[in-house]
Amino acid sequence: MKICVTSSGPALDNPVDPRFGRSQYFIILDTDTMQFESIENPSISAGGGAGSQSAQLVANKGVEVVLTGNAGPNAFSALQAADIKIIVGLSNISVKEAVEGFKKGQYQYISEPSVASHYGMGAGAGMGSGRGMRSGMGSGMSPGAAPNQTQSSPHMSKHEEMAMLKEQSEKMRKELDNVEKRINDLAEKRD
Repeated sequence: MKICVTSSGPALDNPVDPRFGRSQYFIILDTDTMQFESIENPSISAGGGAGSQSAQLVANKGVEVVLTGNAGPNAFSALQAADIKIIVGLSNISVKEAVEGFKKGQYQYISEPSVASHYGMGAGAGMGSGRGMRSGMGSGMSPGAAPNQTQSSPHMSKHEEMAMLKEQSEKMRKELDNVEKRINDLAEKRD
């Protein structure tokens, strides 16, 4: 199956980019062979229509599923029109980890946009506040889901879900450690 993962860089070990339309890169990957193509997003600085333009680029590559952090209304509509399924809520993981989770059936497809229009255009490299529910590191999950939590598959056993949640917890702990380290580094530089 051919899928697209939004990425902050051109490699599988780069983090998933939380934006679809203004993602830095698109990793187009065959889940059977793990062969991939990395495409720098030409729509990243578009004045408008980045979601639609990015969706067209991905559709032209024959992609069946998109994995990303968030998808706004324009991207969502364009992807749906191209019969491409969408998974959101991926954050603080690498492209490779996202693909592994997809292959294990750990994610669910969305049926509506996860953020408002122009989500990726805010200050802070496009990490805007979305629907006012997030502050730069939002998960883009559907209402009622815990922040930064990947939804489990209905086919997942209790043991598998617990293992997945423990893994997510550890990744979140590491991310928090990195944020705290950066805060400390900045505080030391300011003194």
